[in-house]
Amino acid sequence: MIDRGRLARLSEREAAVFAERNPRSAAAYADAGHLFGRVPMTWMNKKAGAFPLYAESARGNRVVDIDGNEYIDFALGDTGAMAGHSPAPVVDAVGRRIYEQGGMTMMMPTTDAEWVGAELSRRFGMDAWSFTLTATDANRWAIRLVRALTGRSKILFHSYCYHGSVDESLIVVGPDGEGMDRPGNVGAPVPVTETSRVAEFNDVRSLKQQLKHGDVAAVLIEPALTNIGIVLPEPGYHDEVRRLTRKYGALLIIDETHTFSAGPGGATQAWGLEPDVVVIGKAIGGGIPSGAYGLSAELARGILDRDDLDIVDMGGVGGTLAGSPLSVAAMRATLEHVLTDAAFDEMIATAKAFTDGVRAIIAEFELPWSINQLGARAEYRFATPYPSNGTDAAAAADPELEDYLHLALANRGILLTPFHNMALMCPTTTLDDVAAHHAALRDVIRPLVSGD
Repeated sequence: MIDRGRLARLSEREAAVFAERNPRSAAAYADAGHLFGRVPMTWMNKKAGAFPLYAESARGNRVVDIDGNEYIDFALGDTGAMAGHSPAPVVDAVGRRIYEQGGMTMMMPTTDAEWVGAELSRRFGMDAWSFTLTATDANRWAIRLVRALTGRSKILFHSYCYHGSVDESLIVVGPDGEGMDRPGNVGAPVPVTETSRVAEFNDVRSLKQQLKHGDVAAVLIEPALTNIGIVLPEPGYHDEVRRLTRKYGALLIIDETHTFSAGPGGATQAWGLEPDVVVIGKAIGGGIPSGAYGLSAELARGILDRDDLDIVDMGGVGGTLAGSPLSVAAMRATLEHVLTDAAFDEMIATAKAFTDGVRAIIAEFELPWSINQLGARAEYRFATPYPSNGTDAAAAADPELEDYLHLALANRGILLTPFHNMALMCPTTTLDDVAAHHAALRDVIRPLVSGD
């Protein structure tokens, strides 16, 4: 049991250190009066201290802030920089497009796009790909397509899933076991139960009950929940998801945006899954905005053969800048030279060392915590055993403890993803970096459990 008084004192001490270390970041935040929430994107206000750290530079898994402090970065842009910051092959490819070839966006295709489509097919098994700028956009267009194909209106999600800012996905299981708006949802266009159904992850009975209504166009699923801790599927769960979707006439969309960490073809390849649609974003562009959705050949034909669907202009458009020469050049460089099969082998091995070390620290201090690993990604949670669904994982959150850990680790040169305890390995993350995290974590936990 954590002594809350001690936690408060330690948090206050670390906050003072944080303020002393980062006066320029504090001043920049104070001066940012023309930005909504004082940041360029409100997610950046998910911070443990009184202000966010302002970046000066970043390479590989190292970040330097404007006060000159260097960090080992395990956040990696919340997966967007899983390739590492500014990997040389991506910088070179983007530089060629900008400085030599010209034409960053032209509404004209380049041959890089077919290479990327073929490589995504090799990795994820889908036959036809279309590009967007974010996975949120890819999910939105996938939803529209499956509604058109099936004639059904609703999409089924798992409670506390992550599919970006897709309106339909902001649904959780309420106290009565039925769906309700996720707490804090902003400006929902309609009550979420009009567009969506929800089941608990790993709950086959709940999933079946929702599918039996006969109005679900598709189940849109993360192979493992990732934004509420890493909630792994129980043995056989995905087999049941696929069996039940086929039985009740629903399609299956797998969103690999975060679960891409499971391997070069995400969980789809690693676990032998059989989706009708795959969505991916963030990491595939090496830091350049990119997203994609892939369709089975049958689905692609079913859509393109429909005379009543305006696919060119109204259904499948990923945005004016989607599929641009710049974006596909970055995707090709990332997939061909950075996030390769061999790179994933190393990243996953490094993540295993991270996981094993944190598990040993949890045992050393006899903490009621646990850690899960998903390929190159690991996350500890303040519960044991690790929760098996999103609602239980949400209940295990401890914002005060989380803020203390994040702030204290940042003061010791370690960055985790700001809104949970996720650590991601990129191709340049080393075992020495992992050891540095473990040393800092011990240093942070020791006074918490044994006194100041």
